[in-house]
Amino acid sequence: MHLVDGVLQVRAWLPGAAQVSLIESKTGKPLADFSRVDERGFFVACVPRRKNHFAYQLRVDWHGNSVDLEDPYRFPPVLGEMDVWLLAEGNQLRPYERMGTHFRTMDGVDGVAFTVWAPNARRVSVVGDFNHWDGRRHVMRLRRECGVWEIFLPGVAEGQGYKYEIIDQHGGLQLKADPYGFYAELRPATASRVARLPAWVEGTQTRREANALNAPISIYEVHLASWCRRPEEGNRWLSYRELAVELIDYVKYMGFTHIELLPVNEHPFDGSWGYQPLGLYAPTSRFGTPEDFRHFIQTAHENGIGVILDWVPGHFPTDSHGLAQFDGSHLYEHSDPREGFHQDWNTLIYNFGRNEVRNYLIGNALYWIERYGIDGLRVDAVASMLYRDYSRKDGEWIPNQFGGRENLEAIDFMRRMNEVVGVERPEAITLAEESTAFPSVSRPPAMGGLGFHYKWNMGWMNDTLRYMQQDPVHRKYHHHHMTFGLVYAFSENFVLPISHDEVVHGKGSMLSKMPGDCWQQFANLRAYYAFMWAHPGKKLLFMGCEFAQGQEWNHDASLDWHLVDDAENGWHRGVQHLVRDLNRVYRESPALYQIDFDHRGFEWISHDDAENSIFSFIRKGESADELILVVSNFTPVPRHGYRLGVPRAGVYSEILNSDSAYYGGSNTGNVALNSEGIGSNGRPDSICMTIPPLATLYLRWSKD
Repeated sequence: MHLVDGVLQVRAWLPGAAQVSLIESKTGKPLADFSRVDERGFFVACVPRRKNHFAYQLRVDWHGNSVDLEDPYRFPPVLGEMDVWLLAEGNQLRPYERMGTHFRTMDGVDGVAFTVWAPNARRVSVVGDFNHWDGRRHVMRLRRECGVWEIFLPGVAEGQGYKYEIIDQHGGLQLKADPYGFYAELRPATASRVARLPAWVEGTQTRREANALNAPISIYEVHLASWCRRPEEGNRWLSYRELAVELIDYVKYMGFTHIELLPVNEHPFDGSWGYQPLGLYAPTSRFGTPEDFRHFIQTAHENGIGVILDWVPGHFPTDSHGLAQFDGSHLYEHSDPREGFHQDWNTLIYNFGRNEVRNYLIGNALYWIERYGIDGLRVDAVASMLYRDYSRKDGEWIPNQFGGRENLEAIDFMRRMNEVVGVERPEAITLAEESTAFPSVSRPPAMGGLGFHYKWNMGWMNDTLRYMQQDPVHRKYHHHHMTFGLVYAFSENFVLPISHDEVVHGKGSMLSKMPGDCWQQFANLRAYYAFMWAHPGKKLLFMGCEFAQGQEWNHDASLDWHLVDDAENGWHRGVQHLVRDLNRVYRESPALYQIDFDHRGFEWISHDDAENSIFSFIRKGESADELILVVSNFTPVPRHGYRLGVPRAGVYSEILNSDSAYYGGSNTGNVALNSEGIGSNGRPDSICMTIPPLATLYLRWSKD
C-alpha cells in the first residue's frame, strides 16, 4: 500500500489471476477493483477517500475459482533493526531465533516468517507446497543492511515442504534448501519442511555435575541406523521413539553414562554416516520428526544418561541444494580451492573468517544444546581445521598472514565457539577429535588454549592397539607402547577412544585385531578393556565392541546381536558382562575417575617388567581411603607367587578379574591378599599374588 499523489494505492503481484478486488479485512467490505497493469500478473487499485494505511485482503478470481487471500506484502518487515544490526556484524548469538522459518502473528494474522541470507542474489523467492513451487508468487524483500531476504506468508501449514528459488549473481536459477531449516525431507528428497523452533531446554546442575572433569564418564558411541534393524520388516531402521526405549534401556543396563551419536544432522548420503551434513539445524528424518528426536533426548535424561552429538563444522558437501555457491558466490566457502576444498573428502571448507559464517556455526552449537538439551558436542576432524596444509602437498595450500601453516581464522572460531558455549550453557561440554600435538586443546582460551573441555587421546589409542596386535611372545619388545601414554596423560583432559574409526575400512573388528587362538583373542580383548577402564582418562567404546562383534562394522547392516545369544559360545556374552561390570566398578570407585587429569591420581608400581609383559599401577581418589591397585598380564602364562610392592600396608581385595569364568576366562586369581613387610619395587610392603594369563585385575585397598 502506497500513498501516491495523495491517493492511497495498492499493488499486487498475482500471476495467473483473472480478476482481483480489494477487501477491507475488518469489515469484509469490497473497496475497489484492481486494474491489470502488466499481463504477467501485476495489478493496481486506487482506494477512494482513504489516506491512512489499513488492513486489507485480496479477493482473487482464478478463472472461475474465487478465493480471499492475505497479501504478504501488506505486512511490516520481519526483522527488527537490532536483528539486522547483529546479523550484519555476526554477533547474533542465536541467529536461529530469527533465520529460517518462524510461526508468527502479524497484524492479527497467523503465518510463517521466512528469512535467508543471500546478499549477492538478484532475486530470492520462497517456493513450496503452499504456492505450487512457483517462484513468481512470493518474491522476498531484501534487507540490504545485512543481505537477508525476508517475507511473511499467512496460511502456511506446519510440515509443508519449501525451498528458496534464487536467481544468483550470474543470472542462473537455483533451488536451495534452507540453511537454517529445522526439519528436512527424507533423502532422496531435498526440500526443507516448515517446522516450529523447538522449545527452550533449561540446563541443570545435575547435568553439569555429570559432565564434570571429576565425574565418571563412560561413552557408548552409536550409529543409529545400524545399531539395530528389523530384518523381518525389510531391514528397516528403528525410529527415534523406538530407540528411546530399546537403545536407552540397553545403555542403562550396560552402565554407560553417556551416548555419543554419529552426526544426526540431515545428510544426503547414508554412506557418509552423517559426516557430510547439509542440514545443520535439522535432525535427520531417517528416524522421525524433530519432536521424536527431542523425545529421545528427554528419555535419556530421565534415565540419567547424557547425550553427545558428533558435530561437523569443518566441511560440507557440494550437493546442489546445499550451501555451495549459495547465491552464485562463494558465500559459505572459500573461493580458492587451496583454502576451500578438502581433497580427502571432496567437500568444501567453511570460510571461518567471515562473520556471518562463524555466526551460523556458533549459533548451531548453541541450538542443539538449548533447543534439544544436548549435553555435549564432539567436534569432528579438528586437526583438518587447525592446519592450512592438512593433507596437502607443497603448493596446494596458502600460508596464513604470518607465513605459517596454522589456520588462524579456524582457531579463532573454535575459541569463540567454546567461549560462547562455556558462558551461555556451562552444563554442556565440547570434545575435540584432534590427532596432532597442537598444544592446550583442552585449556581455556584465556590461557592460550582452544577451550575444549576434553580431547580424544588418539596417540594412546594407536600405541596401545599396536601393542595388543603383537603376538604375546613379542610384546616385551613393544612394552613402551603401553607406558608412553603416561608421559603426556596429564597435559590435556583426555578421552580414551575406541571409536568407529577403529573397526572400518579393512581394520577389522576389535576381536579380530587380537592375536592367538579363539580363547586367547577373547582373553586379550578382556584384558585390554580392563586396562583401558583403569587408565587415566574418560572412556569411549563404539557399539558392538562391548560384546566383541566378530565382523568389521557395516553401516548397512545391524550389529551381530545373535552372537550374544549363542548358547554354545558364551565368550561374546562374557565380554558384554565384563564391560557392564567395568562400568559398574568404574562408577562406584572414585579412585578410577576423580583425579583423571592430575599426577595425584596415578602412580606406577612397575612399568618396566617387559620380560613378563606385566604392568601395575595405583589409581587414587580425593579421599585417602580411595585406592585401587591394577595389574595386567599380557602374556598367556599365569604368574604364580608374583611379588608386587604396594604403597600401603593392609588388605588388597580383588574386585574385578577379567579372567573370571563369568567372562569366559580360566578363573585364575585371588580373593583377599594381606600385605607383608617384605620390600619390593622400591617399597617396604608387598603382596604375593597370582596373576592370571592375559588378564587385568583390580584390587581395592583397605586397612584390614
